[in-house]
Amino acid sequence: MKEPLILGIESTCDETGIGLVRGCELLVDRTATSMDQYARYGGIIPEIASRAHLESFIPTLNAALDEAGVTLDDVDAIAVAGGPGLVGSLTVGICAAKALASSLGKPLYGVNHVIGHLAVDKLADGPLPERFIGLVVSGGHSNILLVNDIATDVQELGGTLDDAAGEAFDKVGRLLNLPYPGGPHVDRLSQAGDVNAIKFPRGLSGGKDKERHKYDFSFSGLKTAVARYIEGTEARGEAVNPEDVCAGFSEAVNDSLTAKAVRAALDTGCQTIVVGGGFSANSRLRALLAERAEASGLEVRLPPLRFCTDNGAQIAAMGSELVRAGVAPSDWNFSPDSGMPLTQTSMLPSA
Repeated sequence: MKEPLILGIESTCDETGIGLVRGCELLVDRTATSMDQYARYGGIIPEIASRAHLESFIPTLNAALDEAGVTLDDVDAIAVAGGPGLVGSLTVGICAAKALASSLGKPLYGVNHVIGHLAVDKLADGPLPERFIGLVVSGGHSNILLVNDIATDVQELGGTLDDAAGEAFDKVGRLLNLPYPGGPHVDRLSQAGDVNAIKFPRGLSGGKDKERHKYDFSFSGLKTAVARYIEGTEARGEAVNPEDVCAGFSEAVNDSLTAKAVRAALDTGCQTIVVGGGFSANSRLRALLAERAEASGLEVRLPPLRFCTDNGAQIAAMGSELVRAGVAPSDWNFSPDSGMPLTQTSMLPSA
């Protein structure tokens, strides 16, 4: 007997994603993005993103169905990102999902987009472990999660107290006058720099903070330290070496992320760390986490680069996990939740 075919709809920010998943098999993952429209603004413009979703949804859906060789009638359930994300963007996807589910008579699941970044790993590496540490790293999130069951039991162990890792990378990119978005450019330059040339601080790593915030992150002070270093160097009439700045900054961020993720796994007795989110594409994060996990006897599951950014496959994968666990579909009246907590896997029906 075939496993249910899940249609996933992603519209949390600037990507319109459609994914079709059956169990651990990905039939198709189609994405349309409006990223190129924001370079001159230096950031996402919510109104533009919402309009782009409206324009892209039907063409992206039709292209995905054609590529997979299925029709809407073949779909068994529909999953849509319910949050976190931009309210306007989320609204477009949710309204489209409700219209499809209503017209087709299919169950609808409003899923947690962030947890979907972890669920998508099953499409690359097979069924998820029963229990694992989730390291979610993106432009808006840097969190350590204890996942006992990705569909029903997710606990937040810690997170960033200010900037997320991806956000900090983009801000340092702006300090160095790199093109938008700055994160990938900072990562590229860091690979050519000397990680020992500039010693930048690690937030929450000393004194009482080391235990009080043992699974938390803070990157705002690090960003300020980079800004002061650049200002001081230029004030002395010296040239700033962007490769060394990026290398030192990248090392500070990734040292914190990887050390605390490994500590969380060891403290909780988990044997596996699953990583998800846009920042999981960072080259130093991948290398350092693999190195530290191996030294501690842990397994690391990192998504292929194509699954790092927002995509419909992650929403469909999360939907398939909810169906697997027998979680009840969402009520029709759920609304976008831009601050959806990471302990909430889906929009549950009203009691």
